[in-house]
Amino acid sequence: MNHNTPLSPRPLHHLTEAQRRVLTAAQLRAHGVPAAEVNEQCRPGGPWQQMLPGVFLLHPGPPTSEDRLHAVLMYAARGPVQEPPPGVPAQPTARKPHRPVDPEAMITGLAALTLYGFSTAPPLLSLEKIDVLVPRLRRVRSTGFARIVRTAALPVPEPVTGLPVAPVPRALADAVATLADADAVRRLLTEAVRAGHCEPAAVVRELTQARLLSRPHVVDAVDSLLAEGRAIAEDRLYRMVREYRLPDPLWNVDLRLPGGPHLGGLDAYWPEEAVALELDTRAPRQGDRPDEDALWSEYARKREHLERLGITVVHITPRKLRDAMEQQATVVRTALMAAADREPAAHVVVVPR
Repeated sequence: MNHNTPLSPRPLHHLTEAQRRVLTAAQLRAHGVPAAEVNEQCRPGGPWQQMLPGVFLLHPGPPTSEDRLHAVLMYAARGPVQEPPPGVPAQPTARKPHRPVDPEAMITGLAALTLYGFSTAPPLLSLEKIDVLVPRLRRVRSTGFARIVRTAALPVPEPVTGLPVAPVPRALADAVATLADADAVRRLLTEAVRAGHCEPAAVVRELTQARLLSRPHVVDAVDSLLAEGRAIAEDRLYRMVREYRLPDPLWNVDLRLPGGPHLGGLDAYWPEEAVALELDTRAPRQGDRPDEDALWSEYARKREHLERLGITVVHITPRKLRDAMEQQATVVRTALMAAADREPAAHVVVVPR
């Protein structure tokens, strides 16, 4: 066998070209390729090369971005993907040969954002490091272009181009952790919301859990993110009223009792029907009460007070507006129609905000 022969024909000839680009040492052994032959193929000028410890590129030339992604997943995986010997059919429930997918290892950080199509994330081949998320107790270290990111609780990965990828909020937090450029952080967070990848609250929650809100440039970017998210949610609300032909409300008002206390601000109010609508754009911040019940307590108190006065309160999240606008329009319309069957509400003073 000379150095121009890319693969050992006996054990590997049955594999497709895509399958035999990147393999682990264990997978090569399973195909009958001994360590001595691997070392021979990986000699300077040889057709193979070691990409990461125990992970080999089985063709000459530089690795592609796909090769690098597969390599970091294989390196971080708990063990090799086993496959049946040649001629033995795989069981219906068996894992696909050479699929570099470990449910406990997934691409995260900037590489993940690039896979999601972020225009503000760098090209994969320009990344010096590819972040891979693993359980905290996984016994593997960062090396070469593989940067290990540990977590106590793994999220459910999203399949992107056949690879397991961390959800956008988690990937953003892991990317932000590596960035000191305030403009780069702001661009990534803004695109996440503006392009509809996720809601601000989910991003802020991940940044809080990662303890990144102690960094001034991250705090500034989050303020811009929340403002961006609020503007997008309000635009969707206007569009919902227009497209589903709801009666025009009074927009952005405060309610007060005559000569009495302030009752709170509302995003929309239908005075004749005594129906109020409020967008929930709150997001947990460092130092806030972490439990969901506490985060909702402010809204609950306001809602209870208004409903005691006979005002129906409709509570809508930006995510519901994005994913189920028609359903939310039906909720509002139902509340407006039900006004005729309710007792008249207490008189309140409506003041523009």
